[in-house]
Amino acid sequence: MTIDLRSDTVTRPTPEMLQAMWSAAVGDDVFAEDPSINALESKAAKMFGTEAALFCPSGTMTNQIAIKVHTQPGDEVICHRESHIYCYEGGGIAFNSGTQVRLVEGNNGKLTPADVMANINPGDSHYAKTSLVAVENTTNRGGGGTYKLEELRQIGKVAHEYNLGFHLDGARLMNAIVANNEDTREYGKIFDSISLCLSKGLGCPVGSLLLGSKEFIKKAHRYRKIMGGGMRQAGFLAAAGIYALDHHVDRLKDDHAKARKIGEVLNNKPWVTEVLPCETNILIFFVNDTTSRDRVLNHFKAHHISAMAFGPKSIRLVTHLDFTDAMLAEVLKAIDSFQ
Repeated sequence: MTIDLRSDTVTRPTPEMLQAMWSAAVGDDVFAEDPSINALESKAAKMFGTEAALFCPSGTMTNQIAIKVHTQPGDEVICHRESHIYCYEGGGIAFNSGTQVRLVEGNNGKLTPADVMANINPGDSHYAKTSLVAVENTTNRGGGGTYKLEELRQIGKVAHEYNLGFHLDGARLMNAIVANNEDTREYGKIFDSISLCLSKGLGCPVGSLLLGSKEFIKKAHRYRKIMGGGMRQAGFLAAAGIYALDHHVDRLKDDHAKARKIGEVLNNKPWVTEVLPCETNILIFFVNDTTSRDRVLNHFKAHHISAMAFGPKSIRLVTHLDFTDAMLAEVLKAIDSFQ
């Protein structure tokens, strides 16, 4: 038995999801004629209270399209220094949009209204024009931390007071919504655009959604085409998304509970210096100076467990729908046996 906790992107479709995909009605989405994609986009937009949605191959693409729509070359984007759009999207902000970033510090990957206010450039030709604020919920490098809705409302208030776009990288947004028992429609009231990934905790093989106004999505559709994201009979993938939104949201609580259990055990180990607060399905822990991170990873590997190095002294574990109770027991046994 191999236990893969490197990411929640490693999941495979459930038999029920595969059946939904197999029976999907399809058409040519470049001509907007794929009924399954149209249904998924309509479903997501209604769920979040936005006017429209756009199905794309990846979360990186939905984020990059959003940045492109919100900005002009030479503009500046405010984001956390450990945000996915900056760290893990191949320099796409510069390559695709010709914009620069204003990197902000913040606890567990989060920004505050004061952070945003302090980093808006003056309206002076010597400075790049600040045009977009982007936040991430949950925060990947922040250990799956979440924003509360009121925090996001206050950041959005600052952004809109200064006529800035407000984008949400919601790669694991449903994890945050489930953890905090929130209403999805509240997010549509706060943000100008939302990226929602289907291929992480929700368990789809491929796909992300970009949500926004009709005018925003009309522009996004053009940029999706330019970036090569137009797909044909992709309704088979959209059907997986529909199934996931119907059946895989509430079960995210199980992933969160398993991650917390691992965190509780790690917190009691003398070779662990810190476990970041575990709110959702991401667990990041740090080892002490006398413990080699790689020795921990090799110990896991010897027990058929895959984990991810996340820094010189840190390791990330991510729980997901393919991570069973039996696997959890094996992981806890491996942690207990490390000397």
